[in-house]
Amino acid sequence: MANCSNCSAPLPPNSIQCAYCGSRNDTDLKGVHYYTTHEIESERICPRCNLRLRTIDLKLDGRFLIERCDECLGLFFDPGELEALLEATVSNVFAVNRNQLDNINTTRPNDYGVSYIKCPICSKIMNRVNFGTKSGVIADRCKDHGIWLDGGELRHLFEWMKAGGKLLHQERQEQLKIAEEKEQERERRKKHAQSSDGDCLDYSGFNMYGSTLRNEDPDLFEMVKNAISFFSK
Repeated sequence: MANCSNCSAPLPPNSIQCAYCGSRNDTDLKGVHYYTTHEIESERICPRCNLRLRTIDLKLDGRFLIERCDECLGLFFDPGELEALLEATVSNVFAVNRNQLDNINTTRPNDYGVSYIKCPICSKIMNRVNFGTKSGVIADRCKDHGIWLDGGELRHLFEWMKAGGKLLHQERQEQLKIAEEKEQERERRKKHAQSSDGDCLDYSGFNMYGSTLRNEDPDLFEMVKNAISFFSK
């Protein structure tokens, strides 16, 4: 269990805010990556605190810039950056630990409740999306500019990855893909069967000479009988 960097009290599970002194603790990046902070503030605005974000360099494979709020410790990633960071930080996971996945989500708090926030770049309301199967993280995503994580959510995603959460997510996605393909095949066969039925012509109203039968036309049995009789003479 982590301790508060200000008063040394134990931090609540999966939380960055100390219940005793109220200070926020930088659990997301502490001990994960060496990083430097740029002195010049970013033009991007924190959607929680309405303050300018600070650009930090995680030094991941060279230069890896993301934005962070000094107040709430939220993080903003350009498209693809979060996935790249998770892949680089957590590796060699070959199995899904379902018990661990359940445990890390049991006491997950939500400091902000259900709220919709603006993109730090375009100021449009972002979509709330489940990051992955059983991740326990509802991230805020702008389809054009990137994804926002509140303080503590990055550390939670690291634990999710370690427990095989990404593997489970990939399994679910593959199952959904197979189910969707099967449904599409059923619909295709259904439409093909309906089309085939429509192509069948109804010959019940025609006689052997191709003309339509009238009420006064002789019975087919009588016609065959007369024909046999004629050729037997």
